[in-house]
Amino acid sequence: MRKLLFVCAAAGSAALISGCASSGSMSKGDKKFARGEYEPAIELYKADVAKGKNAAISNYRIGEAYRLSNRLELAEPFYKAAIDGNVKNADAGYHYAEALKATGQFDAAAQQFATYAQSGGNRTLAAKAEAEAKNAAASKTVTGNKAGYDVVALDALNTASSDFGAAMMPGTGELVFASGREGKKYEGNGENFLDLYAIKFDDAASMSGGTARKLEGPFNTATKHEASATYTPDGKTVVFARSNDGSKVSKNGLLSVDLWISYNKGGTWSEPVLANINDRSADDFAPVFAPDGTTLYFASGRKTGSLGGNDIYKATLGPNGRFSPAENLGEGVNSVGNDNFPGVAPDGTLYFSSDGRPGYGKLDIFMVKGGKAVNLGADVNSPADDFAPMPTSAEVGVFSSNRAGGKGSDDLYKYTKKPKKMVTFYADGTVLERDPQTGATQPLPGVAVNIVGSNGQRSSATSGPDGKFTAKLDTVTNYTFTAERPGQDLMARTTTSTIGKIPTQDQLPELNNDIKLPVSLTLTKIKKNTIIEIKDIFYDYDKADIRPDAAVRLDTLVQTLVDNPNISIELRSHTDQRGKDAYNLKLSQRRAESAVAYLISKGIARTRLVAKGYGETVPIVKAPKNEAEYQRNRRTEFKITKIDK
Repeated sequence: MRKLLFVCAAAGSAALISGCASSGSMSKGDKKFARGEYEPAIELYKADVAKGKNAAISNYRIGEAYRLSNRLELAEPFYKAAIDGNVKNADAGYHYAEALKATGQFDAAAQQFATYAQSGGNRTLAAKAEAEAKNAAASKTVTGNKAGYDVVALDALNTASSDFGAAMMPGTGELVFASGREGKKYEGNGENFLDLYAIKFDDAASMSGGTARKLEGPFNTATKHEASATYTPDGKTVVFARSNDGSKVSKNGLLSVDLWISYNKGGTWSEPVLANINDRSADDFAPVFAPDGTTLYFASGRKTGSLGGNDIYKATLGPNGRFSPAENLGEGVNSVGNDNFPGVAPDGTLYFSSDGRPGYGKLDIFMVKGGKAVNLGADVNSPADDFAPMPTSAEVGVFSSNRAGGKGSDDLYKYTKKPKKMVTFYADGTVLERDPQTGATQPLPGVAVNIVGSNGQRSSATSGPDGKFTAKLDTVTNYTFTAERPGQDLMARTTTSTIGKIPTQDQLPELNNDIKLPVSLTLTKIKKNTIIEIKDIFYDYDKADIRPDAAVRLDTLVQTLVDNPNISIELRSHTDQRGKDAYNLKLSQRRAESAVAYLISKGIARTRLVAKGYGETVPIVKAPKNEAEYQRNRRTEFKITKIDK
């Protein structure tokens, strides 16, 4: 089976038919449908559609038969055909939206849910549709998440039939699961009735090898489903799910699926009896014991206190063999959709399956972290049903899925969390020296490089013969690099950061990855009367005010003067040749003085600064022919006038 443990026959499906036809006028398909024999009902309804006989309602019931036998992805075209044929059923639009979601058509599903929320004929479903519209819209984001797990099929036990719902049998090293590989055909979905099986793997670590056998003891029956066994840690108590024979409501008034309990006394299992926590009006299934051996989690379709669909409950097993009243786990776990198949890790972390949250299509597996349900992501989850998690640790577990590529209806898979790929950052540094007259640079060996991180850590490196150096860096840290040769060069300063530089896990090729960040430090030769241009110091036309963009450039000069406290400078301002000589001379002087005033405002001593305007008297391009050449002459420079020892 897939989404639900068993298909609930007769009681639910008969109600779908009774409102549309009297028993005397029921078609052959209706009669099969009413008995929960969905597989033959589908073929009969398809024959009716082919004949043009009640096409709209027949298409709708085909969709319903697929939905109730948990093949919702196959129902979508039939719901659409029914709606296009103006079927008279208040629920059709909602189930069509569910089928669109199941096939990964999230935009269309969101729109259909939203439409139903506004105008749907079933008020209960209309209330759920609003939340489902949001889930479908959000699912597009979820499906973009990258895989965090390696997943392998447990081929030692998977068959062409349904195999699902794993549990470990304490003290034996055996894995117990449900399978339909043998036995009588179940007309609800065309597969066989389910029984409990056990396997001891040849290689327990990889869960490979071994031969599965039908579980001994009073558990399996020929015409009922058995699945989802769970054991107390001492191995002396087992709870499992069992259906009735699928005909109608059983003699004791219970629906198709209930929880049963058996005890091991002296090596022999007692005849199973109904657990006292079953609800007479609903299916109860997928039990799992917590590590404490007394807390039992299970799924139920009961209506009292339900948030919608199936919910997950818990109860405590007392020493008298009876359970405390079932407690709904509430909104931290349950949703407006179906929340099924709980699983508990050795540390007590709860896992479960749900189709009521943003996901990959149908049932997805979630874990409860910090009181919230967290989707395990790809590849554990897929567009198909992914359910019945059995976590054996925080990183490893077993789950069931009917995804493409398996051997049959449902298969069992092992998941292992991928190891986190690590990153180590390094500065890939170069120290150069520039000649301010020619602009030429060359590698500078033997220079000490000081490194200061925003986390307060300090380190150093020395440039080699080729001017290269390397240094290990921390993650999520800003760094400042400085290099100096006092009396020979102006100190060089630069920055880099590792913040935001870590690639995503899928972009990293190895488990351990080195990332080198280029860092270049260029020292400038200094001697008295060396002139160095400050790039991009612009002024508004006919003005000497320091513009914000010019202030950014002057801040670099401030840092240079702070880094090199032994030098004094003349700040030199130049104009181009346009305009009168005397005016240009005065304008350049005002501009130089404005720049000096800015430097003083930033804390540079007035005694280290001289402002000098040269007007148009010292052009770089003596006969400019275009605006670029005029611009080349409009510049700001500083000249080193004094070098203190």
